[in-house]
Amino acid sequence: MHLHSSLLQAKPLVTLLFILIGMLSASSLSAHEIRPSIVDINFDKSEKYQMMIKLNLEAMIANVGTEHQDTDESKNAKRYDTLRQMPFNVLIEEFSKFEPTLLEKIQLKFNGKLQPITIESVDIPDVGDLDLARDSTINFTGTMPSGAKNLSWQWHKDFGNAILRVSSLDNPELYSSYLLDGKISDTIAIEGLKAPSKWKQFTNYLQIGFVHIVPKGLDHILFVVGLFLLSTQLRPLLIQITSFTLAHSVTLALGIYGVLSISPAIVEPLIAASIIYVCIENIYADKLSRWRPIIVFLFGLLHGLGFASVLQEIGLSSTNFVTGLVAFNIGVELGQLTVIAACFLAVGIWFRNKPWYRSMITIPASIVIAFIASFWLVERTFFV
Repeated sequence: MHLHSSLLQAKPLVTLLFILIGMLSASSLSAHEIRPSIVDINFDKSEKYQMMIKLNLEAMIANVGTEHQDTDESKNAKRYDTLRQMPFNVLIEEFSKFEPTLLEKIQLKFNGKLQPITIESVDIPDVGDLDLARDSTINFTGTMPSGAKNLSWQWHKDFGNAILRVSSLDNPELYSSYLLDGKISDTIAIEGLKAPSKWKQFTNYLQIGFVHIVPKGLDHILFVVGLFLLSTQLRPLLIQITSFTLAHSVTLALGIYGVLSISPAIVEPLIAASIIYVCIENIYADKLSRWRPIIVFLFGLLHGLGFASVLQEIGLSSTNFVTGLVAFNIGVELGQLTVIAACFLAVGIWFRNKPWYRSMITIPASIVIAFIASFWLVERTFFV
């Protein structure tokens, strides 16, 4: 009993230790992260168009898809790392071999008819820090066919997610959309271009928020599962989820507005540490303590900064900023509620009142999750 009490009193120190480890991290986590490409299409008054695609060229050539969160998870990681070390004059030769594949898998249509596209130039930065992803830019140009009234854009799902933005000289924010896994864009009217409806924008960012949790946000999923394991009764669980939601909503908004900015090199290890902490408490406490919602709130602030980095990559325009922010946050909440519902359906409804629930489910599951998060903490701190 005395040992149990000592362990409970030591838990704040355990949390502090993990926070300090995370703060000591000096490496950047954007090194191997797979980010969406940005596609900008612009029209001028001479009926010419320019298309600029900002992307991780090495990841595309190496066929490292967005089914992975990290390039190291791909079977082609070695190929990616080799390409990442190539200077411009060598990488451009690799691109020339890949160019026919790229052109074949991009579809720019006017009035529903495929339009041939031509690469005008390729801008590849110097090698620089090998721990940072290199964003290259491919520039295309062409003339719209006579009588063109609308367009659509799509590329192959192998190339991953894309942010499509359409503009003209008169209006720099005519249209924007986040296209997941090779999804085709809306049919966009060229004359009198209009932004998608508020509802369309809302559902688009709602989907982005949901997908960021289920299935791609494994660290956030495990955090929510950890909360569930200690509190299978609805009331204490809702207390924690509400605390977590309020916190990440605050930092999500502050992060997007640029009021608060912390390097992912600090945030990501701390998110892993937050999962470990929750699991350790699950092992040594059999009920919700008075201060756990406060700790969950503090960890929610960290997770909110992680969510903010996603929207910052998307590049919300001023015309859909509020709509996108609110919808993304709701999507995140729906993702979290889906995880909780799955937990209840899997074990909560059937076993939560069993005398062996804690010893057979809560503690073993918490140990497994803590082990996974510990691996992430070490990896994100020292090896990324």
